[in-house]
Amino acid sequence: MGDLELLLPGEADVLVRGLRSFPLREMGSEGWNQQHENVEKLNMQAILNATVSQDEPIQELLVTHGKIPTLVEELIAVEMWKQKVFPVLCRVEDFKPQNTFPIYMVVRHEASIINLLETVFFHKALQKQAELMEFEIALKALSVLRYITDCVDSLSLSTLSRMLSTHNLPCLLVELLEHSPWSRWEGGKLQQFDGSRWRIVAPSEQQKLSKLDGQVWIALYNLLLSPEAQARYCLTSFAKGHLLKLRAFLTDTLLDQLPNLAHLQSFLAHLALAETQPPKKDLVLEQIPEIWERLERENRGKWQAIAKHQLRHVFSPSEQDLRLQAQRWAETYRLDVLEAVAPERPRCAYCSAEASKRCSRCQNEWYCCRECQVKHWEKHRKTCVLAAQGDRAK
Repeated sequence: MGDLELLLPGEADVLVRGLRSFPLREMGSEGWNQQHENVEKLNMQAILNATVSQDEPIQELLVTHGKIPTLVEELIAVEMWKQKVFPVLCRVEDFKPQNTFPIYMVVRHEASIINLLETVFFHKALQKQAELMEFEIALKALSVLRYITDCVDSLSLSTLSRMLSTHNLPCLLVELLEHSPWSRWEGGKLQQFDGSRWRIVAPSEQQKLSKLDGQVWIALYNLLLSPEAQARYCLTSFAKGHLLKLRAFLTDTLLDQLPNLAHLQSFLAHLALAETQPPKKDLVLEQIPEIWERLERENRGKWQAIAKHQLRHVFSPSEQDLRLQAQRWAETYRLDVLEAVAPERPRCAYCSAEASKRCSRCQNEWYCCRECQVKHWEKHRKTCVLAAQGDRAK
């Protein structure tokens, strides 16, 4: 009887380091299958760590070696294969697979990666905690945005165009001030999100400008009063209507705390009398590094060729190849591993405590320690011998 073995730290490190993105034509190939096996092993290790509330070594390895983008790209690549290549493959006349196992593994790869990412990053978090995490990230992103606007005059034309035209940040910031998601009333008390938690604001401090409100006001000041931004921002009737809402917020109390906003107040007074502009139609070439667009561009017009290549080299395996592949998957999905990561953990056959060891001869009974196995041996001996003999007969 041996201890349950999954991946040693060194093995996990090697598997994570070896993760890479595959071209679409190589999906289902031998190298791709090897990586899928490695992902499954990492998946099982991550689930086991989560089950026994251990540390998160798989997460640390994926982050340390920068492999999260690789997994995301693999997800998108499988989705593109399903949409672009698989339908073509099914229409090829020679496509008459005797076994659909290789194709199934490509489709399963997506679920494997999703499960790995979910297990690694959210196995300890309830849904509420996940939402809180996203909320914190969004607020930090708001702070980053404010610091970007501090140097708005030195931003590239493409970046400034995305901020002012594509995303219309000034109007979005007005919406944030209106709804103030970092403030809320509960039980008749004002609460503000600060330092990763909600805290109650004393009545004497409720007129004080919060840090996040201040970030939004400074970002608006930078975007609307910067000469470079003013030259690029199109003040349409929609934008004018949104920006003029700011006048209601510019009270004497606010101006006392941020005196520079007096310049913004003057800008809004001038805007109220100004004529609106029609939407601009300037041509601005933007560099958008979207994984999907890159993969589609690299493979555009090649879907038929990819399908035919995979038909010849991937999805028409010989009987010997199928046997070899099945054997490898049997080793990957070992019964003891699957039982270990199942929600219901095995119980000791003698004392019913949670068990982590099993009988090495028959593989049917679990024990929490060697002492319990020895005590249970008289009862277990007959079935153990019969089971072992039956396995040898096979």
